[in-house]
Amino acid sequence: MVKLVSVIFLIIAFVGCGKDEPPAMAIVTETSETPPEVVDVNDPTYWDNAELVWSDEFDGDSVSTDNWVYETGASGWGNNELQNYTSSGNAEVGNGLLSITAKKETSGTANYSSARLNSKRSFTYGRIEFRAKMPDLKGKGIWPALWMLGSNIQVVGWPSCGEIDIMEYVSYIPNTTHFSIHSTANNHVNGTQVTSGPLPLETIEEEFHTYGFLWTNKYLKFYLDDVDNIKLTFVRPTNSNSDNWPFSQPFYFLMNIAVGGNWGGAEGVDDAIFPAVMEVDYVRVYQVK
Repeated sequence: MVKLVSVIFLIIAFVGCGKDEPPAMAIVTETSETPPEVVDVNDPTYWDNAELVWSDEFDGDSVSTDNWVYETGASGWGNNELQNYTSSGNAEVGNGLLSITAKKETSGTANYSSARLNSKRSFTYGRIEFRAKMPDLKGKGIWPALWMLGSNIQVVGWPSCGEIDIMEYVSYIPNTTHFSIHSTANNHVNGTQVTSGPLPLETIEEEFHTYGFLWTNKYLKFYLDDVDNIKLTFVRPTNSNSDNWPFSQPFYFLMNIAVGGNWGGAEGVDDAIFPAVMEVDYVRVYQVK
């Protein structure tokens, strides 16, 4: 506890009336002040104090336009993807679940349709969780993802904005999932991304699993099903800068199923897999106040 003695001078100025004013008064007060607590994000109990600050539980009967916006188009999305992302017919809410469906159908200039939802809210730091089930295992060619992008992407572009992949799945590597991050210094274009590689998860196509990560100004830690089951840790570099640590800024969420692409279609696309449905139970953000 630090005691501070402060002297407050009250000076009353009077302009233009010609009246005599009383002399300035000196008031001496004694106050007690506690220095700001330095929070240790590496303390094992740090996340015990996290509070839920935002979520979508998908309890309604339609995609919440307060929470999400559709990103549409058939541009290939920088990965030679084959789908057209639409704003209707490929994302539904019901029975407490969001269902994103990739279909084999003519859609705009593409031969496949799907949906890509971006959150309207952005967040900086927190414990982030998706609970989801991947499409039934039927064959090769789909690439579902639950991920985040830096909100400044329209200004600085990718990969400068940063990317956080909380869950990626490619159907030609069944029964596995991946955690990854991308930045200017570390990204898949240069083969320098930071990734968990394929993690065994035998029931990823049959059961719901929790995909989460712990995000502070010191680290990113990715976990599977349980917050103590850490599968990938990326510590902020000692000499951090915008190239190797673009992660101290707001990021928004994305949920989508890509068809084909440089990674998802690396072994071709089997049209027998469609329709392919990813189900999401919830998205939650916890933060330490």
